[in-house]
Amino acid sequence: MKQSIIASCVLGFAVLAWPAAGIASPMGGETMAGLKAERILVKKSERRMYLLAAEHVIKEFSISLGPNPEGHKFFSGDGRTPEGTYYIEYKNPSSRFYRSLKISYPNAADLETSRGYGLPAGGMIMIHGLPTDPITGHVRWRNADWTEGCIAVTNSEMDEIWAAVEPGTVIEIQP
Repeated sequence: MKQSIIASCVLGFAVLAWPAAGIASPMGGETMAGLKAERILVKKSERRMYLLAAEHVIKEFSISLGPNPEGHKFFSGDGRTPEGTYYIEYKNPSSRFYRSLKISYPNAADLETSRGYGLPAGGMIMIHGLPTDPITGHVRWRNADWTEGCIAVTNSEMDEIWAAVEPGTVIEIQP
């Protein structure tokens, strides 16, 4: 598959449009072993997250969001996932969810917005796996928005993301 993509580019054939506008087609059905993401793109309305390298999708994931996913996050407790450009601050191997990557929300504009509501902006917006608490267990995560504004994937998907994403990686969260 990788060779056919390369051959298509060399021969001048058009690369088919990928569902995420402005992103080249994926790098085949290969595993991500050893690949590092240069950027993360989240499309909330599609419930999709893309790991990108050189503007090529290296991996795509289905995601779950908060219970009120439409629109930008206004304040703590609104159940929304923020929209905008942020970066991964750090990795947490001991999260209350299976592994987590801290997103740099809130920024200065987010703090200003929440002040307008007279409420705290919140924080601790993460990309994470499923709850580690055996009582919570495996919630109906795949077909429901169940986080408090975070971006959730399966634990095995989180392992792939964990290996491919380093602190400092830019994440763009779109409506």
